[in-house]
Amino acid sequence: MGHVIEAQGAGAPTWTAKEDEAVAVPTLSGSGRRTPWAPIKRGSAVAVVGLLALVASACTASASASTASAGRSAAPTSTLYLPKPTGSHPVGATSLHLKDVSRHDPWVPEAKARELMVSLWYPAKPRGERRAQYVTPKESELLVKDAQLPGVPFDVLSKTRTNAFSDANPAGRSRSLPLVVLSPGFNSHRSSLTALAEDLASRGYVVVGIDHTYESAATAFPDGRVTTCVACQAKGEGFGEKVVGSRALDVSFVLDQLTRSRSQWKGARLIDPSRIAMAGQSVGGASSIAAMLKDSRVRAGINMDGTTFAPIPPSGLSRPFLFLGTQEMHSPGGKDSTWERDWKRLTRWKRWLVVAGAEHASFTDVPLLAGQLGIDLGAGLTPVRSLEITRKYVGAFFDLHLGKKAQPLLDKPSARYPEVKHCSVETATCR
Repeated sequence: MGHVIEAQGAGAPTWTAKEDEAVAVPTLSGSGRRTPWAPIKRGSAVAVVGLLALVASACTASASASTASAGRSAAPTSTLYLPKPTGSHPVGATSLHLKDVSRHDPWVPEAKARELMVSLWYPAKPRGERRAQYVTPKESELLVKDAQLPGVPFDVLSKTRTNAFSDANPAGRSRSLPLVVLSPGFNSHRSSLTALAEDLASRGYVVVGIDHTYESAATAFPDGRVTTCVACQAKGEGFGEKVVGSRALDVSFVLDQLTRSRSQWKGARLIDPSRIAMAGQSVGGASSIAAMLKDSRVRAGINMDGTTFAPIPPSGLSRPFLFLGTQEMHSPGGKDSTWERDWKRLTRWKRWLVVAGAEHASFTDVPLLAGQLGIDLGAGLTPVRSLEITRKYVGAFFDLHLGKKAQPLLDKPSARYPEVKHCSVETATCR
């Protein structure tokens, strides 16, 4: 059963975990269909990914490669950190607690409103402000206990050094900045895409990352509650469709809150409501399609290595879209066939790229933080290289479709990034 943990004063949340307790992880069959939920022991490579507030489903492709190294984790010798953004703007960050009273929570029906925590990253005017936290101390402790990694301090994630300044004043002219929505993988915290979010913000974007409550391993609310993954206990046909459908509603609600005249965020006036796009990893990437189908305000989208559980309807999707995935899973004819199905129904600008040497988690902060903890996830790319590629290609897509700036990088293979292959469905090749 999932949990809602009430914090006890300023101390740690109440939490116990059994050593042999299992985590439900979605897997794919060779045909790309979701198979029954497989129990994976805590303390395995899956738990490592869970520790980093990232995708429990991430280890479908790489669990066997990283199991041995997961057991050798030890306390980091220095503070974990995220690489600096590449843009020219200082970055601010803040969090908002939003409540949608128009619907019950899809995972906890007795909750009469859908409550969300979101993070915002944006161009800022920093004046000596403190750095933004990666996660809260309560979230960090819960995630570390959940993973049961020996020797890792409970506060390791809350002490991770980011590049954004907490609650810094937003910079920019009214309605001048495009908005990008980021949706994390299943069982993932919204912080899982922070390195990407900070980079986009440094380049002039407002970025909002959504914690999809009861789908995340830990979500802390301002009143001290910490929710865990109730949805992890869900099973049966139609589960993937329910997840992406719920997330699409979350996205629309968040857009409503950020673009209305009296927004809760002081920088909302900077957002250009005509330039909104979305990207996500794993089921968050699949949710980009669901959100675009539901909400015409989302003008372009990216799916980073996610099975698209809910297919695009025969009428098609006539907005720009990018598939960016792993070579083994998401090449034409690969293990996941859903991209080939949906490719035919994307009727505007589209690209299908795969990254040689990447694993499912390579498009997130996982490789960076795991590597600093001494954990090898088995990817063929270094953590720094996988982040560079993700930032470069995601940024190029948004610069093209929200900024109207030509991006030759997206049109053909690049000698600078030979790991990135352009795929053709007609020839079933990636080069």
